[in-house]
Amino acid sequence: MMPHVSSLTRDLEFGFLNASLPADQLHNPVLISNAEDNTMLRALKEELARSKSFIFSVAFITSSGLAILKQALHEFAGSGTIITSRYLDFNEPDVFRELLNLDGVDVYVDPGIEEGFHAKGYVFEQQYGITAIIGSSNLTDRALMVNQEWNLRFSALPDGHVVSQLHAAVARQRDRALRLTRDWIEHYEATRVARSLVVKHDRLVDMTAEGELIVPNMMQAEALDKLGEVIDAGEKRAVIISATGTGKTILAALAVRSAKPQRLLFVVHREQILTKAVEEFRKVLRAPSSDFGLFVGGKKQIDRKYVFASYQSLSRPDTLPTIDPRGFDYIIIDEVHRAGAESYRQLIDHFKPSFLLGLTATPERTDGFNIFELFDYNVPYEIRLHDALRSKMLAPFHYYGVADFEDRQGRVPNDESSLEELVSDERIDYLLEMLRVYGYPRGVKGLVFCSRKKEAELLSAKLNQRLFNGQVLRTIALTGSDTEAAREDAVARLEAGELDYILTVDIFNEGIDIPSINQIIMLRGTQSSIIFTQQLGRGLRKAEGKDHLRVIDFIGNYANNYLIPIALTGDHSANKDSLREKIISSETKGVSLGTSSINFDRISQERILNSLAKVQLAGKREFKEAISTLRHRLGQIPKLIDFARFDTIDPFVLASKFGDYWSLLHSLGFVDNGPVPREAQYLKFLSTEILNGLRPHETLLLQSLLRETSMTRTDFRMLLEGHNTTSAPAMLSSVERMLTLEFFNARRRKQLGDISLIRVEQDTLSIDPEFAGLYYSYAAHSEPLHAAQSFRAHVDDLLETSLFLNKAQHSWRGELVVGNRYSRKDACRLLLWESNQESTIYGYKIDKATSTCPIFVTYDKDPDVSASTKYLDEFHSPSLMTWFSRSDRTLHSNELQPILHHQVPLYLFVKKSDADGTDFFYLGTAESKNAIQTTMQGEGDRAHDVVTMGLQLDSPVELGLFRYLVDSGTLPTHGKD
Repeated sequence: MMPHVSSLTRDLEFGFLNASLPADQLHNPVLISNAEDNTMLRALKEELARSKSFIFSVAFITSSGLAILKQALHEFAGSGTIITSRYLDFNEPDVFRELLNLDGVDVYVDPGIEEGFHAKGYVFEQQYGITAIIGSSNLTDRALMVNQEWNLRFSALPDGHVVSQLHAAVARQRDRALRLTRDWIEHYEATRVARSLVVKHDRLVDMTAEGELIVPNMMQAEALDKLGEVIDAGEKRAVIISATGTGKTILAALAVRSAKPQRLLFVVHREQILTKAVEEFRKVLRAPSSDFGLFVGGKKQIDRKYVFASYQSLSRPDTLPTIDPRGFDYIIIDEVHRAGAESYRQLIDHFKPSFLLGLTATPERTDGFNIFELFDYNVPYEIRLHDALRSKMLAPFHYYGVADFEDRQGRVPNDESSLEELVSDERIDYLLEMLRVYGYPRGVKGLVFCSRKKEAELLSAKLNQRLFNGQVLRTIALTGSDTEAAREDAVARLEAGELDYILTVDIFNEGIDIPSINQIIMLRGTQSSIIFTQQLGRGLRKAEGKDHLRVIDFIGNYANNYLIPIALTGDHSANKDSLREKIISSETKGVSLGTSSINFDRISQERILNSLAKVQLAGKREFKEAISTLRHRLGQIPKLIDFARFDTIDPFVLASKFGDYWSLLHSLGFVDNGPVPREAQYLKFLSTEILNGLRPHETLLLQSLLRETSMTRTDFRMLLEGHNTTSAPAMLSSVERMLTLEFFNARRRKQLGDISLIRVEQDTLSIDPEFAGLYYSYAAHSEPLHAAQSFRAHVDDLLETSLFLNKAQHSWRGELVVGNRYSRKDACRLLLWESNQESTIYGYKIDKATSTCPIFVTYDKDPDVSASTKYLDEFHSPSLMTWFSRSDRTLHSNELQPILHHQVPLYLFVKKSDADGTDFFYLGTAESKNAIQTTMQGEGDRAHDVVTMGLQLDSPVELGLFRYLVDSGTLPTHGKD
């Protein structure tokens, strides 16, 4: 039987007859329901990656649905066919234009309007047969990612009856359909009957006799409740952090409606915002227009109940003293992150309201001013960009990281590029081609962010001479030297459809509201993750007729490319491994931002990973900045648990890099005293070995013993069972050996000061007396201690944070998690080995006590590795790897018998190269198959016996990770901080 036939047979038996049978799980039937990672988007991308042609037969296609598959379709090397319809005239004309723009894809349209074309099938031709996914999902973003759908994936060999049925069904559709052409699209647009679609607003309305009553949405209701608690507690001021586009003006108006002040003052920094703010407040408050007044320019309606003013008008030296400081009992300051300016401070200091509310999307400041201190550290509500996207308060975005243009001399735009290179005709040709591939075919309302003023001006002039999609481009350059009137005119023209793009440098980072923006082009290096997020946010506001934003980022050889994934994912952990995983997995697993997607082509991904490898993310300067930022936020020195809860720098990285967190605080000058040497040794152990949260067992035991000093093993087992985690004798023994440090060799124990955290006497566990003495003593130093200088406080913080990290990142049962990264030492611990044997695991090792065998593979071998150990381990598919035993082994070698005869489970760990550090991706359990004895050449052409075999994984490797591991030529030099 051919290998592919036997593989399919095993998968079909596994899927339809007996799930306990071994199988490759590449062709088994799978129900795809969009639950967790089991999405249609992921399934389609995985099938495209291993197919040579495809046929999609789908009734309904949306622009956003195409957008999330754009990168996969662009990279697809084979041929494709899409059959769709004009059924119910659902599909937009521009969707057909975009389909026509797909390279290598033939598109057909069923002409019937009412005949009921409702197919939802995706068929892929592969090397030995076909795979089909048929069910309920149209090609829309929600159907591919979030809707509850049922789609069945199945495979068959070419001679299978179901294959002939599928081919016949496709043939019937093709016979009836018309090939898509530009003429057909124009006819469709002229004859289409637009359908009424249900639009879900991001807030509720209740129609009453008085008109529309604005009702807060779920997040606004929560914010109002929290704000009410602050006011009820007697606080006089608070700041609300709300991402651009999340309706903070409506939220402010709802807060005013709830508070019912006698008089309100609403302060903004730009006159152009005032009129809209008045409109929003009138909708919410439903008060007569005579209650609202403006204080700006020539309008001085300061006597109205609700006054809306620009801070420039209020803060004039001849104006501010004339206004009664107690004339307003409720004051709101918009964009209050600007309050560090002297004029703002004078304004705030002048007024004495009953309550002062600040609004901002970006409270972080680079000038050292502490917004949080100004508002007494009261932050009742905070929704950042990524939370808003998950909550569907903003329009989703589809980001494409595209390799920037490379000229004939091999030059790629970088921080030092000349103006001539940036605006060359060849680069403009490339820019327009990428806009054709990734952008909207028509109806673009875009912003282009350039690196310098002259580039924006020259590029605009050149673009205005170019044809794009059959029309002359219409662009304008705006810079800081343009007047406010010129900016407003350009924005009005863009919104009216008279311009396609506004080119600028950074004047639109904030303070501008253009809801209709649907495309952003980034033609510059990323200088700040905050600025990147601000520029991205320009296009995220919802608008009529806009269902998503497209972002095309041209990634050159910029030093700060590493900031891109930080900004896109919100990962400020300073953990390079975490960022790499997000970059690698984004193409298939997504980014947990609603229906948004992040896509990189291979070259841009390599450039980002190279940039990430070179940057210092976890040095003392970076730590000091992170600690200071959170200290501003909290009004006190943050604990490790604060970093975890606020999702900022990784507490494990922060605490373990330089020994322990208390010592770090002391070395950076945050506290006067550090731990005494013995305290530092205990803290270092907890920071480096327990804080990582690999399992909760040690932490639960320590917390209990620090409360009760001793317990029996039976008590310990019951403690673990009470916390719904594993309590097997092997686990108890492993925990004991970890906390007595018997798990470590003598050298490591000496490095840690020969300490022990617990004692084990017969059946009783107790806290180590020396550790307990330090923990309960408040006299370790000669002066009274702040919590940040208390050994006990730091121990408690470490343990609490360890449990937090375990729940967020690892397994509560203390098991290996597929896709996570582990060192050899971690594997020894989690596989419950009696001791850490990382120094003697040469590729693999069988532990007889636990009957487990971890296998560690470095996929790309270092050129300096000796010939006798340069094993040619290789993936053949996401489920199958060819693996080599150690040299000078045969099929009869004793060490291989348990592996060959399936007597021990095999745990497969793989990393790309030694430059990835000590951690490996855990790919799951595997089973050996088809072992063969052969030879490999060593030094001096000596032949060494070796055994090769297949390692069949129980579950396939996630596609993004698989590609990262096996792709050659895209290996960045990964560094460890």
